[in-house]
Amino acid sequence: MPDITKKVRVRFAPSPTGGLHLGGVRTVLFNYLFARKHGGKFILRIEDTDQNRYVEGAEHYILDCLAWCGLNPDEGPKNGGPFAPYRQSERKANYRIYAEQLIRDGYAYYAFDTTEELDEQRQITPNFSYGHENRSFMRNSLNLTEEETKALLDQGIPYVIRIKVPTDETLHFFDMIRGDVSFDTNLVDDKVLLKADGMPTYHLAVVVDDYFMKISHAFRGEEWLPSAPVHILLWEYLGWKADMPEWVHLPLILKPDGNGKLSKRDGDRLGFPVYAMNWKDPKTGETTRGFREMGYLPEAFVNMLALLGWNDGTEQEIFSMNELIEKFSIERVSKAGAKFDFEKAKWFNHEYIKKSEVVDIKDQVFTILEEKGIQIANDEYFIKVLSAVKERMIFLQDFWEQASFFFEQPVDYDLNAVKPKWADTKTEFFFELIKTYEAISGSENWETINLEKLFKALAEQKDIKPGELMLPFRVMLVGGKFGPGVFDIALLIGKKETISRIQKALIAFTED
Repeated sequence: MPDITKKVRVRFAPSPTGGLHLGGVRTVLFNYLFARKHGGKFILRIEDTDQNRYVEGAEHYILDCLAWCGLNPDEGPKNGGPFAPYRQSERKANYRIYAEQLIRDGYAYYAFDTTEELDEQRQITPNFSYGHENRSFMRNSLNLTEEETKALLDQGIPYVIRIKVPTDETLHFFDMIRGDVSFDTNLVDDKVLLKADGMPTYHLAVVVDDYFMKISHAFRGEEWLPSAPVHILLWEYLGWKADMPEWVHLPLILKPDGNGKLSKRDGDRLGFPVYAMNWKDPKTGETTRGFREMGYLPEAFVNMLALLGWNDGTEQEIFSMNELIEKFSIERVSKAGAKFDFEKAKWFNHEYIKKSEVVDIKDQVFTILEEKGIQIANDEYFIKVLSAVKERMIFLQDFWEQASFFFEQPVDYDLNAVKPKWADTKTEFFFELIKTYEAISGSENWETINLEKLFKALAEQKDIKPGELMLPFRVMLVGGKFGPGVFDIALLIGKKETISRIQKALIAFTED
C-alpha cells in the first residue's frame, strides 16, 4: 500500500526538446497539487542527457510555461535548492559510478556491439530487442573473458552499459492509481543504462536522481509503465528499494474521439493548440500556437487540465487553485484516458473571462490594440469598452472582433440584414433621429436611458415599431448584428461619433 506519511517530495522532469504539451502541464499540476496538499515540495529537474535531441531555448520555455500557469517549483535549475544541480547534464559523473557498480555486482554488463551489428540483427530478427534470448551471442562482457573485456576498454572501443534483466521472474509494484501491477521479466529487454558518450539514459538517471533528491512520489504518464520493471530492478540492485518512491502513472489525454493519445498533429488537424504557450522551433523556424497566445487565461487553463482525468465527486467544475489543493486526491484520478474536448476548454475560458476583473486582464488585452496600431489617450474609455464586451469574449484575442467598432468606424455593413426591409419611412426616421440627438445638450444628458427614451418616442411618433429600427441602428454603429446594447454603444462612442456613423450608414443603406 502507498505511504503518504513520508515527507512529500515530487518532481517534474521534462526533456528540453520542444514545446510543452498540455499532458506535461497536467503532470506538473497533479504534482503541484499533491505537494501543496501534503505540505511537501515540488521540484523541477531538467533531463537533458540526450544531447542529440537537446533544443536551445527549450529549458527557458519550460520555465516560462510553469510561471504562466502559476506552478512555480520550490527547487529547480533557476532557483536552486539543497539537492543541486537540477540539470542531469551537470550530474554526469554521478551516473557512471552507479552503472559500474551494477557491473561489479553482476547486474549489468558492457556491450560493444556496433551500430552495423545491431542493424544486422534487426534484419535477421523482426522486432529485435536486446535481452535474455540473444545476449549470449552478442558482443558483450557476458560472453568475453575478463581479459578481452579489459583490452577493449583499454583500446577505447565504444560501448554502452546494459542492465541484465533476470529471466522467469514476476515483478510486482503498487501504483496509487492502478493498484497492483505485475510484469513478466521475460518480456523486458536489457535497456541501455549508460550511452557511448558517457551520458546516462532516462532509466538510470531517473532512479539515481530520485534517490539522491529524496523523491517520495513519482508522477508520470502511463506511457512510462513499460519502463517500470527496469526502474524497480535498479532500485533493488542499487540497494535502495526501501527508499523507492510511490508510483503514480497518470491516464493519457486522448484525442477528441478517444482513439489514441492527443498529439500536436491532432491539434494542427482539428484547429486547436496542444502546447501551453507558443513554441518556435529554432531549427525550422516553425511556430506552434499555444493556449496563452490564443487568449486563454492561465487560471482557466489550470482548471480545465485538472478535470482531465480527475474530479472531486461532485458536479462542481469551476475551482480556484486553493479549492483544487484542498480537494485533490489520487483516489479520484481515473485509470481511463480523458478525451480532450476543445469546446469544453473554450467554455472554461469564457467562464473565467466573464468573472474576471477588468483590471486583471486589461494589460493583456491592451497589447491586442497595440498590435492593431490603435493608440488610446483615454485609459478610462478603454476600460469601459472592455467592461462592455468581456462577457462576449471566449478568448482574450476575441476583444478586437467584439470591440473594433469602438475604435474605428465600420468600413462594411451587413446590408443583407437591413436592405430587404428598408423603406423611405426608416430613412426619414434616422434623419429625424440625427436632429433629435444633435439637440441633446451637455454630456450628462448623453446617457443610455435618455438615448433609448428619445429613440422610442420618435419611433412612436413615426408609427414604426422600435424593433424594426433597432437592428438598422446597430448595423449603423457596428457594421453587423453583434455587440453589446446598442444604446450602450452610442453612450460610449459619444454624440459626435454616433451622429457621424448614422449619416455615413444612411448613404450605404439608400444606395441602389
